[in-house]
Amino acid sequence: MTVGAEETGNSVAQDAKTLKVAVFDVDATPPVGYPLAYDECVGIWDLGLRAKGIVLLGAGDPVVLVSVDWIGIGGESNREFRRALASAAGTSPDRVAVHTVHQHDAPVGDIRSDFVLSVLHRLEMAVVKSIEKAQPLTHVGLGSATVEKVASNRRIQGPDGKIRATRYTATADPLLRAEPEGLIDPKVSVISLWNNDKPVAVLSFYATHPQSYYRLGIANPDFPGVARFYRQLAVPDAMHIHFNGAGGNIGAGKYNDGSHENRVVLAERLAAGMKQAYESSIKEKVTPETAGWSSETVSLPVDSIKDAKVNSEFLKRFTISEKFDIGCLSLGKSKILFMPGELFVEYQLAAKAMRPDLFVAMAAYGDYSPGYIPTADAFTRGGYEVDVARLDPSCETVLMTAMNKLLKAGK
Repeated sequence: MTVGAEETGNSVAQDAKTLKVAVFDVDATPPVGYPLAYDECVGIWDLGLRAKGIVLLGAGDPVVLVSVDWIGIGGESNREFRRALASAAGTSPDRVAVHTVHQHDAPVGDIRSDFVLSVLHRLEMAVVKSIEKAQPLTHVGLGSATVEKVASNRRIQGPDGKIRATRYTATADPLLRAEPEGLIDPKVSVISLWNNDKPVAVLSFYATHPQSYYRLGIANPDFPGVARFYRQLAVPDAMHIHFNGAGGNIGAGKYNDGSHENRVVLAERLAAGMKQAYESSIKEKVTPETAGWSSETVSLPVDSIKDAKVNSEFLKRFTISEKFDIGCLSLGKSKILFMPGELFVEYQLAAKAMRPDLFVAMAAYGDYSPGYIPTADAFTRGGYEVDVARLDPSCETVLMTAMNKLLKAGK
């Protein structure tokens, strides 16, 4: 069922002459017996799974941003989420970004499931009700900080430049853990939205696979969800929403042997970075003239031979989308890119380098249907992520071109 803003009298979505922001939060925890990404759900952890987001009003048609504690929402399922939430907010699907944090003890966002449909329906209702309580958005805070000893590159190169080993997010082998950290983006970016002196929402962006340990059948938001909860306790008046960055080739493997005690260790390290970024943020006024949304529609080249051999049970559920909407939200001196798939971190670093004069952040894991999105150079080096990639190397040119256009255009 779709609930439209026009059906509930939420004319604020169309008539706002100043910036406003609405926040929403929905329980996205599956019931016991429901399939997670790899196993059946046999229990729920102390923290459940959430679907959190904002609606931005007054910068043209409404903009909806959503982050869900699931492994992925791709293809037709992602499009249906965007279409339904667009209708609920009184906007168009190209102004809706639906992302996941990519936890592995979490469901696949398959729209054919009654459970997934129920979450979507509750999200629709939450969007409508949130708009009724939208608050003025007067200032935006921008801050970043280094996260110590969480992220490391998964791809270990040999002397010939080829990938000789994969350092997964939980790595028991001490020799692999001893390898250098490798290329990462060590920064967590935090963007806070304010009603004068009151924080309304805090958006965080950090690139890494989010696993400490998994495959026990216990649905949980893993260490990014715990870090988010810590920050919610510390700044309780704001809605805290976390987005995974370009972490396709990034994990915690150097700093995590899979011991269960490491979940809280990693969470505390990420939360410490979030805290520092938030507390060091620079606040500036934001107006309809300094806020906006733009998007580029692209087609990504599919390697049809490799795509036919995809053996991931959850990825098989998503036919690769023919078109992808890449979004860019401008707020004052910041630009946030909303990207598909499991992007390699090189894309995030490239985006920041394209506009060193601005505060640039990135959310990946939008439309999940492409799976891993390596760089052209990475395709030549092999390795797990390349072996299972569904795209061909020319995807880099397509994405870099779109990113550059979005970052260098408009407000």
